[in-house]
Amino acid sequence: MATLNVIRRWALREQMSIREISRRTGLARNTVKKYLSSEEIEPAYPRRVSSKKLDSYAEKLTSWLELEATKSRKQRRNLKQIYTHSCFTCCPSSTREPVSL
Repeated sequence: MATLNVIRRWALREQMSIREISRRTGLARNTVKKYLSSEEIEPAYPRRVSSKKLDSYAEKLTSWLELEATKSRKQRRNLKQIYTHSCFTCCPSSTREPVSL
């Protein structure tokens, strides 16, 4: 996050006021003061852990893509073709018979 470095450079090298820094960055003056007074190099935020809709299919999709990568260029299928041929066997609303890879 380069914002903290920019704030410190403007305040220390260019002798810019806190009010001007807050105008240019869009941060509150209190936030600018906090960043200047802290010894912190970069603010650390915890990573958000959330599940994705494709997590349950990730292993199967990866194996299909690896299989396609081993084929010659002319015999490879693109993602749209893989999708239409697979019919996602896990989907209960699928009425077509899935094609096994």
